Amino acid sequence: MSDINLLIPGPTPLPPRVLQAMGQQMTNHRGPTFGRVMAEMLAGLKDVFQTRNDIIPLVCSGTGGLEAAAVNFIAPGDRVLSVNNGHFCERFAEIAETFGARVDRVRAEWGRPVPLEAIAAQIRADANRDYRAVLVTQSETSTGVHNDIKAIRDALGDHPALLMVDAVSSLGAIPLETDAWHVDVVVTGSQKALMSPPGMAFLSVSDRAWAAADRAPTPRFYLDLRRARTEVHRALPSTAFTTAVTVAYAVHEALRLIHEEGLAHVFERHRRIARMVRAGVRGMGLRTLADDAWAVDTVTPTCMPEGIDAVAVGTRAREEYGVLLGRGIGNLEHTIVRIGHLGYTLPEMLLSGLDVLGRTLNDLGHRVPTDKGLAAARQTLETAARR
Repeated sequence: MSDINLLIPGPTPLPPRVLQAMGQQMTNHRGPTFGRVMAEMLAGLKDVFQTRNDIIPLVCSGTGGLEAAAVNFIAPGDRVLSVNNGHFCERFAEIAETFGARVDRVRAEWGRPVPLEAIAAQIRADANRDYRAVLVTQSETSTGVHNDIKAIRDALGDHPALLMVDAVSSLGAIPLETDAWHVDVVVTGSQKALMSPPGMAFLSVSDRAWAAADRAPTPRFYLDLRRARTEVHRALPSTAFTTAVTVAYAVHEALRLIHEEGLAHVFERHRRIARMVRAGVRGMGLRTLADDAWAVDTVTPTCMPEGIDAVAVGTRAREEYGVLLGRGIGNLEHTIVRIGHLGYTLPEMLLSGLDVLGRTLNDLGHRVPTDKGLAAARQTLETAARR
């Protein structure tokens, strides 16, 4: 396993200090030692969320966090608007529908952003202001599209709907100014840019969202955020139920690394390596699914040449060269591979991955100029470093 080069959009590789932190002995998750860890972790998360709102930790995956958002802030029968241009946007919409919401979708072709005017028009058409929430996925990793949260917030104008953002694969990798952009609910997970193993979700909740939670009639127990809020406000904060202690140790240490690097530098590092990967892909004569104008800095979905099965590419890269590339989702399964570059993904790991992608395509009978792609990637990285 030590020879595996993990280049998927999550879970992401773990820094050595995080691995070391995870090796600590278990402790009482209601006791003073862990209470201090949790308090420091929640404070560090507020910095990354860029908020003064409550941060609620849950022991579940990011999808569990999205479900918690649905059951706490949306009532059965509520009208909800989904900004929808990919698999994970649709997942958020389906979760809301599962709990009885009436979801309208404003769509774009996969690989493109939803036009802001289309969002604004849908909001203007809601003359009675029936929408209770607007659902957006900031980093649509199925297609590599960055949905611009600030611009979407502006498009909503003064509509009172809660803005609820799936930031599972974006928080800590690209800017999300929760308070400045008036985002009501933000959901993320431990296993992406937070450089930790799967197992915890975190939600930022605004005062407006708490008011909605008090009104929402949907039954909930384990995912009741009001119960969780009580626990984080205790002198020794914890989760409402048994904490994933090892994951919390990991997130606590990962947040120290982010603080030491500085959040602005973390964002710039992600921009740098994203440009490097896109340059390398195009240098080999391949095409990225998303245009640079709206490409997200967390993953690069790369279109395979005509006649090359993306699943076969991923399988050979893994089995022959030890590189794990992300598979395409849905109707993109056989046409793209997804190169993840978020969290603790280093340039040398990505250069090696690009090399293997080129080798694999050559192995499968499609000649690509791998050396030219690597040269373009290195040149882009070196140019960025000199700025």
